[in-house]
Amino acid sequence: MKQGTATIYLQLRKHVKLPLGQDVRLRDVARVLADPNIEPRLLDIVLKQPREQDGNLVLIDMLQIISRLQERIPDIQIEYMGEPQVLVEMVGKEKRPLLVLFLAVWLLLFFGSALTIMNFHADVSMQAVQVRIVEMITGERDEHPHLFQGAYSLGIGFGMVVFFNHLFKKKWNEEPTPLEVEMYLYQENLDQFVITEEYKKMHKAAGRGEKDP
Repeated sequence: MKQGTATIYLQLRKHVKLPLGQDVRLRDVARVLADPNIEPRLLDIVLKQPREQDGNLVLIDMLQIISRLQERIPDIQIEYMGEPQVLVEMVGKEKRPLLVLFLAVWLLLFFGSALTIMNFHADVSMQAVQVRIVEMITGERDEHPHLFQGAYSLGIGFGMVVFFNHLFKKKWNEEPTPLEVEMYLYQENLDQFVITEEYKKMHKAAGRGEKDP
């Protein structure tokens, strides 16, 4: 390393959200550790000015960042850790969900789940099994064991709450729920797909000689 060369340490975030139309600066996409005298200048460096044709997803990789930093401060050494790229999502003003749409989705999920459970019970002859269980316990045959069926229905609901570790906005402990884990894996796969597609677009643009704004 040359004497007097400043060393900058960077750690990119994986996925960030910024307001639509806002310039992407280094402070938005990375954690920076540098000399206090130059760190404020580094954090304010504009990495990209999103255009309408870029869509709502913008990919910024480490090579772009290094190029911009060296333009501003030529005599620096950059060390980076973690991901070599960050996916920036440009989001507009959040709209409040329509009550009618919310109710429609809620009713669809409610009745869809209910029909799924009922069809499953019909397939496995659940009523006949329940009648037999009540007969084994009480010694009497009851073709409509409503008390047992009611307790069984409540047990299904309670079991779902325990399994998903969630009741409305309340969680029983800090463990992620199965749904949260699946959503995390889905988001990871989605981000990786988008990153791959964005790299393809960047290579095509580079082949046509287009310059990044």
